[in-house]
Amino acid sequence: MMATSESEEKRSLALSGHVGFNSLPCQQVNKLVAQGFCFNILCVGETGIGKSTLMNTLFGRAFENEEASHYEAEVKLHSQTHDLQENTVKLKLTAVHTVGFGDQINNEQSYKPILDYLDIQFEKYLEEELKIQRSLVNFDDSRIHACLYFIAPVGHSLKALDLITMKKLESKVNVIPVIAKADIVSKNDLKILKRNIMNELRSYGVQIYQFPTEDEDVAEINSAMNNCLPFAVVGSTEDVKVGNRMVRGRLYPWGAVQVENEDHCDLVKLREMLLRVNMEDLREQTHARHYELYRRCKLEEMGFKDTDPDSQSFSLQETYEAKRKEFIRELQHKEEAMRQMFVNKVKETEAELKEKEKVLHERFEQLKRVHHEEKKNLEEKRRELEEEMNAFNRRKVAAETLMGQALQGCSQQPLKKDKDKKNFFSLPSACSLTSGRNLN
Repeated sequence: MMATSESEEKRSLALSGHVGFNSLPCQQVNKLVAQGFCFNILCVGETGIGKSTLMNTLFGRAFENEEASHYEAEVKLHSQTHDLQENTVKLKLTAVHTVGFGDQINNEQSYKPILDYLDIQFEKYLEEELKIQRSLVNFDDSRIHACLYFIAPVGHSLKALDLITMKKLESKVNVIPVIAKADIVSKNDLKILKRNIMNELRSYGVQIYQFPTEDEDVAEINSAMNNCLPFAVVGSTEDVKVGNRMVRGRLYPWGAVQVENEDHCDLVKLREMLLRVNMEDLREQTHARHYELYRRCKLEEMGFKDTDPDSQSFSLQETYEAKRKEFIRELQHKEEAMRQMFVNKVKETEAELKEKEKVLHERFEQLKRVHHEEKKNLEEKRRELEEEMNAFNRRKVAAETLMGQALQGCSQQPLKKDKDKKNFFSLPSACSLTSGRNLN
C-alpha cells in the first residue's frame, strides 16, 4: 500500500476560494523582523590600510576602535559588536579586525590565528547544535558571514602573503577582495591592477565569493558586479565642501575625492552588494557551505557516517558506543605507553644513580687511600719530630749540665784566688813583726 502511494504522482489542485496560507511570507517576514538579524564581517589586512575607516564609511557612523601599532609579536583578532537599527529592522553587527597582520618578519603562519578564530566560531555553533536542550534561535551566532580582504594598492599584483591567506580562507568564509586607498592610483593603473589581481587569483585557483546570479531579480546587477571585482574603495568619515554642497570625501591640493561617487571609487557598489542585495545570501552560504563542510569533517572525525542505500541502517547509539570503546582503547594504549615510558625512565634513572654511586664509591676509596697515605706520612713526621725533640732535650740537658759545671767551676776558682791573695797580703805583717822583735 505504501509503495503504491509513493509511486503516485503529486496532484495539483485549484482552490475554489480564498484559504489564507498565502500570508505565510508575511508571517515569516514579521517573525524575522521581530527576532532581528545578525551579520558578522571579518576585515583582513595590514595595519594602517584603512579597515576601521572603511567600516565607519560603510555604515555611516564612527565605531570606537583602538589604533593598532606595527610592533605586534603575533597576529591578533579584535572583535566589536554593535546594535544597529534602520527603520523597523534591527541588525546586530560584529566587526572583527586583524591586528598585526603582515607586520612580522616571518609571515608564513600569519593566517593561522585567523583560521583558528573561524574554526572556534564553527565549533561553538556545533556544540550548541549537538546539545540535548538547544536554542539556536536565541543563540549568539558568531560565525563570520563575509571577509573583506584588503589589498594594498602597490606593485602590479598580489603579494605572496595575500595569495596564501586567501587560499586558506576560501573554504572557511566568503572572501571579497577590495583594493584599499584606491585614490593613490590612477584610473588606468587601477584597471590594470584589477585585471592582474583577478588573473592571478584564477591562475592559483583561489575561489573568492561570487555574487549569485540564479535569482532573476538580482542576476543582472550581480553579474555586472562580479566583473567589477575586486572593488576599489576609499574610506572617509569627514565632510568636505565640493561646489556648494558638503559631501563625504577626502580633500587634496589637486581636488576632492568623493567616496560616494561611483566615478571616484567603488564604495557604493560594495555597500549595495554587501548589505542591500546579497546579505542574506552571504549568511546562507556561510551556513550551507562553509559550516556544513566543517560540520561534516568534524562528525566524520567523531566516527559518524551517513546511511547508504546498500549499507546497514545508521545507529547513533552504536556509533557512540563504538567511538567510546575506541576512545577507551586509545586511553588505555596511551596509559600503557606512559607507564612503560615511566618504567623506562625509572630504569634509566636507577642506572644513572648506580653509575654515579659507583663513581662516588671509587672516589671515596681513592680519597680513603690518599687519607691513609697522608695519615701514615703524618705519623712518620710526628715520630721524626718526637725523635728530634728527644735528641734536642738530651742535648739541652747535657748543655745545661755542662753549663752548671762550668758555672760551678768558675765560682770555686775566684774563692781560691781570694784565699791565696789573703795569704799573700798577710806575710809582710808577720815579717814586720818578726823584724821588729829582732830590732829590739
